[in-house]
Amino acid sequence: MLKEIKFASSSTSGSRGRVLRSVSSATSGKTTALESDETIYALSSGGGSAATAVAVIRITGPQSHLALQTLLSKMQQESYEDIPLPKPRYASLRKLYDPIVVSKKLNSSQDDKLREKAEQSLIGITRDPLDSSLVLLFEGPRSFTGENMVEIHSHGSRAVVQGVLGALGNLALPPYNLNIRPAERGEFTQRAYGSGKLGLVEVEALADLIVADTSYQRLQALRQLDGRLSDLYEEWRKELIKGLAHAEAVIDFGDDEDLGDDDLAFEDTESIESGEMGVWGAIRPRMKELARKMEKHLSDAQRGEILRDGVKVAIVGVPNAGKSSLLNVLADREAAIVSPIAGTTRDVVNVVLDLGGVRCIVSDTAGVREDGSTCDIIEVEGIKRARKAAHDAHILLCMVDSTDEENGINAIKDILKDVNTDLKTKKIIFIRNKVDLLGDVENDQVKRMNNDALSSLSVCETFEISCETTSGVDVLIDALTRMLYERLNLSHENSESKASATEEDAVITRARHRRHVESAAEALRRFEMRSGEGYVALDMAAEELRLAASELGRITGAVDVEDVLDVLFSDFCIGK
Repeated sequence: MLKEIKFASSSTSGSRGRVLRSVSSATSGKTTALESDETIYALSSGGGSAATAVAVIRITGPQSHLALQTLLSKMQQESYEDIPLPKPRYASLRKLYDPIVVSKKLNSSQDDKLREKAEQSLIGITRDPLDSSLVLLFEGPRSFTGENMVEIHSHGSRAVVQGVLGALGNLALPPYNLNIRPAERGEFTQRAYGSGKLGLVEVEALADLIVADTSYQRLQALRQLDGRLSDLYEEWRKELIKGLAHAEAVIDFGDDEDLGDDDLAFEDTESIESGEMGVWGAIRPRMKELARKMEKHLSDAQRGEILRDGVKVAIVGVPNAGKSSLLNVLADREAAIVSPIAGTTRDVVNVVLDLGGVRCIVSDTAGVREDGSTCDIIEVEGIKRARKAAHDAHILLCMVDSTDEENGINAIKDILKDVNTDLKTKKIIFIRNKVDLLGDVENDQVKRMNNDALSSLSVCETFEISCETTSGVDVLIDALTRMLYERLNLSHENSESKASATEEDAVITRARHRRHVESAAEALRRFEMRSGEGYVALDMAAEELRLAASELGRITGAVDVEDVLDVLFSDFCIGK
């Protein structure tokens, strides 16, 4: 099944502003939250540019429960701490009331007696109702943020949502004077990270889940969110720390230091008999096995990143081959301009599609001519961009006009000469368009004439279609879906197979993860060399283990990652 992915415009502010920061302990490596006495609130869903049935407003922080108590009071009071709260973790239907504030002129007045008199005069006044809302109360640390927390499920009209948000904002004013303010982007999630409710990898998974377009993106994000990727990296890091502890023991006490049971868990008979184990005991073969696991983890053809970001599919060929028509058929709308004039498309036109649960970025490109055959600088730039799209694509749809197939094949050859045609990383599909313009006999003759030229291309499969009649397009889409699944190691036979695909091993989903794992594996390769040099290189070998452990710690957040946090949390929407 193929459908276009449509994107809703964000109604959140572009301001990044103030965020709760976290720090990493230099001694323990554990992330801890900076203490904050601020309570924050935000709209988490619904009630944006258009009215919705329900809007969710979240409040977290030390005064979140008191803020709710203040909104639950029908009468203006001197204190609200005695107002009954709902039972924690149970939904309760409650009426919310608009808190009354003193005059802004009195707020700025330095006459405390005058302000206190005004505040006293408000006591006993009946408040205006805001909404009848479903309220949920959470007590820290059993909440998303690890703090006391409140969720208000209100009606989703803009009047109600703005009324509740405005009432929460007024609680910072006299006579309430709560330490409460609107939340910044990602601040709820950052507090969850700071309190240890989420690790850095889980935070990234949550960000991916929020913006997931397709079912497989959702499944991959959920697999990462359940902690399996963090657990894998932490397991490796602990193994490195054990090796490092052994090295430090040898440095401090000499090579006669007794090895623990963990050190003897791995035995390398060949190394023992050859006398190569030296000062490292059984640590060296263990680190060798760990390096092998990392190399296997890295040799995944980047399928996790590709699934997360989307598979790039480029349609290339000569002018007027029908590339834009194919894009429109796939998108099921007029995404690109189509005309009988050759060279209509001058730039790359991208359409994001959901193809069998996989996010695909399909690119229509300018028709490629022979070098020097056009003096139009705009068309020349378009051809340059078409070649780049072909170079960057994971799947190439090479299209020719079947009524002029020889010219089309020559153009395809010209495009592919600068493209890596390794079938492990790039799939090439040959498409003969406009077959409806040829008779059966003529079509067979054309195919026989160009068979030798076509065989020289690294083509996976060949298809005959007509964008005009859509003949053969369904077969092409089915084959394209199958190739996507093969490229990403997914299953497409049935829903049960799809579910079983979620139980596969943890995969790398971000370039950041890959960079750190590569650095850790490289450090282990250097360790392998240094550890064979005996006492002379003991310190240097131990440093390589320390570097490898540090690189893995940067993935999970066990090692200082403040620069990553600033970018990551600013990408979240307000209220998450």
